[in-house]
Amino acid sequence: MALEDYEADMTRCSRCSDCKFAPASQLDENRAEICPSIGRYGFHSYSAGGRFVAALSFVSKRVEHSPELLEVLYACQLCGACDVACKKDRELEPLEMMLEFRARCVKDGKTLAALDRLIESLRRSDNMVLRPREERGRWADGLGVKSLATERAQVAYHAGCRLSFDETQWGIARGAIEVMQQAGVDVGIAGADELCCGGRAYEMGYQDALDEYAERNRKVFEAAGVKTLVTSCAHCFHAFEVLYRKIGKELDLEVVHVADYVNQLAADGKIALTREVPLRVTYHDPCHLGRLGEPWIPWEGEEKKVLQQLVLRDPPKTFRRGTHGVYRPPRELLARIPGVELVEMKRKEAYAWCCGSGGGVREAFPELAAWTAGERIDEAAETEADALATACPWCARGLEQSAKAKQKDLPVYDVIELVRRAL
Repeated sequence: MALEDYEADMTRCSRCSDCKFAPASQLDENRAEICPSIGRYGFHSYSAGGRFVAALSFVSKRVEHSPELLEVLYACQLCGACDVACKKDRELEPLEMMLEFRARCVKDGKTLAALDRLIESLRRSDNMVLRPREERGRWADGLGVKSLATERAQVAYHAGCRLSFDETQWGIARGAIEVMQQAGVDVGIAGADELCCGGRAYEMGYQDALDEYAERNRKVFEAAGVKTLVTSCAHCFHAFEVLYRKIGKELDLEVVHVADYVNQLAADGKIALTREVPLRVTYHDPCHLGRLGEPWIPWEGEEKKVLQQLVLRDPPKTFRRGTHGVYRPPRELLARIPGVELVEMKRKEAYAWCCGSGGGVREAFPELAAWTAGERIDEAAETEADALATACPWCARGLEQSAKAKQKDLPVYDVIELVRRAL
């Protein structure tokens, strides 16, 4: 769809501010906000409602591209909290509108230099973390895992750009492989030949990258006979499971996040979590695994604007409201670990606060990313937990850095790291 296709939503937005706060049933005096950018900057322009106004002004040719417009549009993690809050009693698409607005900026050549560098790295080295291609795959040295380049496997493990190149996080990827090997899973990796999923580039407005990598990844998995694709990265999960379906390039295999996959291995008795891990843990829902991990629901039909605030759709459209994200499996997995006590933060599941790393904000607006992560660390500390667990390397890195910056004694773990302790 094009930006203009959301003009009805731009005019129907009533500026109610639901996009800024959790529903009344989840409100807390100190933890009511769900949108990091409006929480940080305080101006309506930085909310979904404000961006609807900016988009309407743009398509109506009342404003043109400008540095200020780019800042409003890109100082946003695209975490989707505004989207699910808007949809609790409305049928607007703020997230889809913002994605198309960014795509228009890229098409018009109005981009951010910090993000252009990432895209150059993607084109040159097939990764979004500015590292040489030949360094990919080193994380698996010595594991004795199958190579999808030369062998067939029922299950493919996709580490993703973050885990592949960040040596401090290699233990997450290695742990996932070791757990699956212990369970007797027929698993393989692309290793040095692994490709980016294309999802982060898509969110930054470079939509052609998603098309390219969807096709290239499909060929890799088909050639290796893969039936199930497992990943530790919430961004990769979102790309493979949601975005590929959205653009009509759904993979002919099952896509599962590693927390969900390992939870099922434990439920089936294929691994035994017997060693006690005495920790009081709070869990952070990654945006791309939680509310944005809800399956894509395709719709083709006709919209008819009846009144200013009423649009009729034929056939009726089913909206993604964040209800069916991957919330339960990581929590179940933590509950299976002897000694682990799970305590929840006030903002969780569909209304969880973002870690700050998404949407290109970590690279283009590092101060906003750090502030957002800091807010989450403060919220986690309020639970009096011994540790913070999550299920995405991007979340883990940002939250860990924030905890150190704020001098909080709150170690951050990927759920798989805690599983390895219990084996």
